[in-house]
Parts: sequence; structure tokens; C-alpha cells
Amino acid sequence: MKKSTLITTVTFAFMTLLSANANAQKFPNVDKSPMDMASYPTDYKNANKLVKITYSRPQLNGRALSELAPSGKVWRTGANEAPEITFYTDMNLGKTKIKAGTYSLVTIPGDNELTVILSKDLNVWGAYFYKVENDVARLTVPLTEADESLESFSMVFTETANGANLNMGWDKMRAAIPFTK
Repeated sequence: MKKSTLITTVTFAFMTLLSANANAQKFPNVDKSPMDMASYPTDYKNANKLVKITYSRPQLNGRALSELAPSGKVWRTGANEAPEITFYTDMNLGKTKIKAGTYSLVTIPGDNELTVILSKDLNVWGAYFYKVENDVARLTVPLTEADESLESFSMVFTETANGANLNMGWDKMRAAIPFTK
């Protein structure tokens, strides 16, 4: 066998092996509750963020909010994994000082209020493994009702005089969680 024929045969066999391997990959469908992120400051020109949260965005899909985030029960605050919030500088949640770092965020919905909990537990699925002894801070904020209904759970930061509010909304429920410097 000629050297060039051998090289061609080996190259063809190698490429066939690679293409078969690439075709064998199975990629998942798009998640029904896609992951999203919100940060403050919100503009992308400012690289000096104070805070960032990563969370999943479930949809109502004809279901009642009370079914998806029941009153009085610890809720993962979205879907899939519990959201993770990263502070790039020390901040406060109410009167509790939060050291720069990453925490999970869970909530307890009430009829007229929302209890916000920062936990040192990370990489947790939902709120199934929530442990009160790992709480770093808690704050209860009022719930308000909007005229507009949001199909997808949403979070956005807005500027305040001394920090930022993390605004949450789903269906007609709204809450503003104050983080201050």
C-alpha cells in the first residue's frame, strides 16, 4: 500500500470516527423554565456590579399562583435550583449585614407579605433541602398587587438612594426587597 493511500485511509477512518461521535450527542430541549439573570447596575457598560442574581423563570400556563408558590411554605423563588445571589460588596438586608459572597435565596409567601431568606446553602434543588439553621438573613416585605399580570416569574433591580431593590413579580403579585450599602 502506498504511503499516500495509507494516510488517506487513516484520515478517512479518523474523520468517520469523529463525525459518528459528534452525531451521537443528544442535546436537551429548551428548559420549560429558562434560566435568567438580573444585576445592579443594570447597564452592561458598567462592569462594577454591586449584586447579581441567577434564577429560573417558570410560567403560569393556566395555573394559579397560589398553587405554584403556596402561602406559608418555603418556596424556591422561581423554578429548578434555588436562585443564587452574589454580592460584590458588603450589603445589608434590613438590619442584617451581608458579607460579599454568594447565597441562595428562598422565600415564604404570605397573604400580604413575603419573607425573604438568604442562606449559606448553595447548589440546592428547589427548597426541598432548606435548613433554617443555615439562614444568613431574613426580612419580611409587603406584597402589592399590580394591574398587569406577568405570565413568567420575573426579577429586576432598581436603584435606590443607598443601594438597590430586587423587584419580583409574577401574576399580579409584586415585592421589592431592599439591599443597602
